[in-house]
Amino acid sequence: MTRLHLVRHGPTHAKTMVGWSDLPADLSDKAAIARLETHLPSDAIVISSDLSRAADTASAIQGTRRRLLHHPDLREINFGTWEMRPFAEIEAEDPELCFAYWDNPGDVRPPGGESWNEVRARVNAVVDALIASHAGCDLIVVAHFGVILTQVQRALGVDAQQAFSHRIDNLSVTEITHRHTGWSVERINHCP
Repeated sequence: MTRLHLVRHGPTHAKTMVGWSDLPADLSDKAAIARLETHLPSDAIVISSDLSRAADTASAIQGTRRRLLHHPDLREINFGTWEMRPFAEIEAEDPELCFAYWDNPGDVRPPGGESWNEVRARVNAVVDALIASHAGCDLIVVAHFGVILTQVQRALGVDAQQAFSHRIDNLSVTEITHRHTGWSVERINHCP
């Protein structure tokens, strides 16, 4: 049995589509970070996306836990030309594509970006490798909204639209367990 503790990074306060842009996290809420660090298993292994908002959050909650190198395939969705633009602007520019991307996630991709199915395949490969390398361990994966939802979708066996219905707050924990018999979800979007 391997337990995944999927932590969403601290807030960026951006009001735009933030995927691969390297914005810093606001980690000024020391009480929330302390609660999160205390909530997570003390013997877990920590890994994060290589984007600073995730890597810095991982450092803030690491404590004495073992840390693996940052992994670029744990990055958020690549929004391509939508990156760092307000949603309303993107929607006004191409309402049909915007609607299709969010309402029917799958193979639709933003210009120059990646589809939901591509994100899912990228993240699933990393998670599978982590589980194979660290079977029986607790893994703290500090990443992004989209990354966490790929694993929620996988564990619940739901479609992408159902996965997107879940809220994933900054500094929340989503706990998923992998056993040889399959996946189970312990909790989604828990804010200790």
